[in-house]
Amino acid sequence: MLLHLRVTVPTDRSEAVRELFAADCGCAHLAIVPGGSIQPPGDLFLVDVARESADGLIAALRGLGVDEDGGIAIEAVDAAVSRPAERAEEQAPGDGADAVVWEQVVRTTDADSSLSGSYLAFLTIATLLAGVAIVNDSAILVIGAMVLGPEFAPLAALAVSAVARRPNTARRAAVTLFAGFAAAIVVTTVVALLGRWLGWYGPELLDAARPATGFITRPDRWSWVVAVLAGVAGVLSLTSSKSGALVGVFISVTTVPAAADMALSLALGGAGEFWAATAQLAINLVGILVAAYLTLSVQRLVWHRVPRATPRADRVGGPLAT
Repeated sequence: MLLHLRVTVPTDRSEAVRELFAADCGCAHLAIVPGGSIQPPGDLFLVDVARESADGLIAALRGLGVDEDGGIAIEAVDAAVSRPAERAEEQAPGDGADAVVWEQVVRTTDADSSLSGSYLAFLTIATLLAGVAIVNDSAILVIGAMVLGPEFAPLAALAVSAVARRPNTARRAAVTLFAGFAAAIVVTTVVALLGRWLGWYGPELLDAARPATGFITRPDRWSWVVAVLAGVAGVLSLTSSKSGALVGVFISVTTVPAAADMALSLALGGAGEFWAATAQLAINLVGILVAAYLTLSVQRLVWHRVPRATPRADRVGGPLAT
């Protein structure tokens, strides 16, 4: 489990950065291109490091001010056929699957939580699809809507920003989350009103037996349990290399179907159904958010206790050493 770092370093700090990488047992491959960066000007470092060492190295690079007038790019290495790479992973403290690269987590969640046209489109389409699922009482369509919904990104960003104390990211993620659901519910309500006007269904739909989708408006203690478990699993997937587990998280939560049921209730005049779906949505959002925050807090506490092989920036030789 290697990460590739492409680091642009001002020439006055190149020696300090070279010593930093050379002293880290988790560094597998190191290449230096003097003068290789034009904008910003400096030397280019190409480094493959064990995932366990990446967080400490990035923190040390920031301690040297490389992020201010240089740059640090992080990429995943899908496969490395190299004995030095194997040795680096063996010697680096901790386990690569459990390692958290905090800077990568913060930047990823920050980027994914922006209120973009694609985010609104995916959430709206997912909510519309969930509405069709409720009308037809189709469990398969509900699952499809859950997978399509992108709402976990701003929820994760809210939890990360709370742990990392980034209020600007928290505000942006909150706007994305609530504005996205508001827009999706409004559009779905308009479409549901159109379907009612065309005579495809009427208010009787709300009282019909729906064995496959009736759970959406029956929030209970299991809604909390599922939301909490989904929040923990989602964060573990986000912070580790097991990103494929996110699909299971999407399928397990009832956020998008609840939003769709709210829209149908507004269109068909079902006040009781509307508030039950609202409660389901609130339980899922709060449960995921609290579980995500607690999981990130525990991870940060535990990972900071793992012995570090990376030397502190102020102990590395060079112009900024003290």
